[in-house]
Amino acid sequence: MKNKILIYDDDEEILLLCKAILSKYDFEVETLSRCENILNDVEAIQPHLILMDLWIPEIGGEKAIEILKQDESAKQTPVLLFSANADIKEICKKVNADGYIEKPFTINTLIETVKRHTN
Repeated sequence: MKNKILIYDDDEEILLLCKAILSKYDFEVETLSRCENILNDVEAIQPHLILMDLWIPEIGGEKAIEILKQDESAKQTPVLLFSANADIKEICKKVNADGYIEKPFTINTLIETVKRHTN
């Protein structure tokens, strides 16, 4: 069974790029550009890992991670911040994310980080 990755980002090009890269490495990838229904999304998709942009419409990445981490059924799913924010390390700690990927990123960084959190 392939590991399933759910990516939230409001940039369609980033979503297409990440989906193409991760699919080549045998991951199943779902992408969404909004996160206001995050608990429903996670329940429906059942991802092994979530990549969450900070600047995503409606509730934003920080609030979305907070909602996930407070939900009994969703809090076990690892969540990585996925952002160009200069304070990504501090925000990662603040929201109890499981790690982060800084934008811009290399393909190797993306693949290695995703593999590390799905194995």
